[in-house]
Amino acid sequence: MTTIGIAFGNSTTSIAFVREDGKVEVIADPDGDRFIASALSYIGDDQYHGSQAIGQLLRNSEDTIVNFRDFIGVPFDKINAKYSQHSAKPINIDGKVGYEIGGEKITVDEIAKRHLIQIVKDAEDYLGEKVEGGVMTVPFNFTSEQKTLLIKIAGDAGLHVLQLIYEPSSALLAHLNAKKELLEDKVYVVADFGGIRSDAAVIAVRGGIFTVLSSAQTYEIGGEKLDESLMEFFGKDFQKKYNADAVKTEKSWAKLNSASIITKKTLSNVESARVSVDSLAEGFDYNASINRMRFEVVARNVFSKMAAFIEEVIQKADLESLDIDGVLLSGGSSNIPKIARNMEFIFPETTTIIAPSLDSKLQNPNELNCRGAALQASLISSFDAENIEKSQEPDVVGTKQLSVPIGIKGSKGEFITILPKNTVYPIKKTISLIASADDVLIELYEGKRTIKETLEEPEEEDEEEEEDEDEEDEPEVIRSVVYEPSELLAQLALKAAGKGKKVEVVVNIRKEGKVQIMARSGSTAAKGVIA
Repeated sequence: MTTIGIAFGNSTTSIAFVREDGKVEVIADPDGDRFIASALSYIGDDQYHGSQAIGQLLRNSEDTIVNFRDFIGVPFDKINAKYSQHSAKPINIDGKVGYEIGGEKITVDEIAKRHLIQIVKDAEDYLGEKVEGGVMTVPFNFTSEQKTLLIKIAGDAGLHVLQLIYEPSSALLAHLNAKKELLEDKVYVVADFGGIRSDAAVIAVRGGIFTVLSSAQTYEIGGEKLDESLMEFFGKDFQKKYNADAVKTEKSWAKLNSASIITKKTLSNVESARVSVDSLAEGFDYNASINRMRFEVVARNVFSKMAAFIEEVIQKADLESLDIDGVLLSGGSSNIPKIARNMEFIFPETTTIIAPSLDSKLQNPNELNCRGAALQASLISSFDAENIEKSQEPDVVGTKQLSVPIGIKGSKGEFITILPKNTVYPIKKTISLIASADDVLIELYEGKRTIKETLEEPEEEDEEEEEDEDEEDEPEVIRSVVYEPSELLAQLALKAAGKGKKVEVVVNIRKEGKVQIMARSGSTAAKGVIA
C-alpha cells in the first residue's frame, strides 16, 4: 500500500512518505516548496494554490483564502476571524464558516477539500503512483466532531485517512525514530511554535509508548506575532523617515508583511539582514537594516510569552523543569536562536534542548509533523481497518499508568528504577545486576521523589588573571530530582545466586494491576506475586 503522512496546518501543509530503504522523505510541490502554503486564491475561473496563492495577497487579497484549517467543524459564531483581516473574510453560510469568492459562496469544508485534492495530487505526481492511504496530524484541541469531519473531507478529496494523530506526538515520533531513541524512558516537552498558533505538550515515553501528561494551545504567540513586531518597528522607522503610514493600504501592508517574514527567516541564520521594499507607501521606497540583537529586543514580549507558555504546560502536568529530560522545538519559528536560548535559561543543564540553532544536524523542525505521520502511516499500512479502529477506542487509549516509579533497593540503599512513573501497563521489564553476595535479598519498592541540592564550587581562576579580593565567588547550588525507596512492596530471597554473578530481575505488571517479580541467576530462580 502506498501511504503518505500529511501535516495540515493553518499556515502550511507538508507531505512525507517512507522510502523502501526506511528513510523518510518530504515531498515538494511543483513549485519546489516542501512547506506548501495552506492557501487558495481565485481570479475568475482560475484557481491558485500554495505559494502562488500567497502571491495574490498583494493584488487580490479579497479572493485569497488563508488560515482556514481551524475553522473546520466550528460554528460561525464561535470563530476568531482576526487572522483573516488581510485576506478573504469569513461569512456565515447556514451557520457554517464560508467565503464569498467572485459572487460564489463556498463553505470552509469545500475549501479544505480543494486544498487536500491539490496536496494529494502533488504527492501522486511526485511518487508516480496512486496514494492509497495516509495519516494526518491534528492539534490536541480538535473535537471529535472536527476529527470526523476532517476524515470525511479528506475522503471526498480522494485520501483514505488511516488514522489521525496529534501533532506533538507525531513530531516526537519523528525525532526519536531518527535518533533511534524510541525505547528510552524519558519525559519530553514538545513545543510547536507555528504561524498563527502555538501548541505544547508534556509527553512521557515509556518503552516506546507515548503518554500525554498535559497539553496547551494559544493564539497569543506564534510566527505572525513576531512578524507583527518587525512590521511595527519598520513602520515607525518609515514614518520617521517619510512622515507616511507604511500600512495604510492592503497593498502596502502585504508588502511590509512579506519583507518582515523574509527578515525574520534571514535573522535565524545570520546576524543581520537588509530590508528593501520598492514603493512601500505614497511612492516612497524603503531600505533599512536590522541585526539579530535588535530583533530580539523588538520582539522581547513575544519571546517572553513563549517561555511562560512552556512553563505553564509543565505546571499543568504537575511537574517541574527538573523533571523534563528533553525539550523538542518544532514548527517554523523554532529555527529562531532566541527561542532555544530562552529554553536553556528555563531548564537545568541536565535537560537537552533539541533545536536546530543548537544542533545543525537535526531535522528541519517544520518537517517533524509530516515525518512522524509518514512513519505512522507506514507502520499501520498493513493493519486492517477494524484493528486500526480498535486501537483508538477509549478502553485501549485510556490505559492505566503507574503514579509512582517501581524499583529495587541497591546494595548502598539507593533506589534503582525498573519501571518509571507514568509507565503504561500491562508491561514486563527486565534488568541485570551483579550479586554482591552468594545469597541475594531483593526488595521491591515504590519510589519517593525528592529534590537534591548540591554545591558546585567555582572553578579556580588562572593565576595570571587579576583577582578581586573584595568579592568571592559563591558556590553554585545545583538542584536535581532523585528517587528514594519508599513503600516496600515485596521481598524475594534468591539462594545460591553466586557472588559476582549476573542476576536478572523481572517485574511484570498485569492488566488487573497485579505485580509479579522474579529473579534468576543461572539455574537458580525465585518468584512472587503482589496483589
